Amino acid sequence: MYRFIVSAALAAVVASSSLAFADQSSGRIKAFDAKAMTLTLQDGTTYTLPKDFKDPGLATGERVQITWSMQGPEYMASSVTMIQ
Repeated sequence: MYRFIVSAALAAVVASSSLAFADQSSGRIKAFDAKAMTLTLQDGTTYTLPKDFKDPGLATGERVQITWSMQGPEYMASSVTMIQ
């Protein structure tokens, strides 16, 4: 019984921690809406930016790398870096 509980607890920890991992994407900016705090890449993916996001001079056509995670149905960006 003890092994079952430990195994179930370990499986639960692994499953919940995998949801917290951030992913990265890169691409060209299609649209940036500072008021709505969204950034859309040319592939059509829209990322919601954090409330404390500081605009580094984002403009349409610029290449960026975005670190993000899923929160419900939304892509939540944690950082946006311009790529040269």
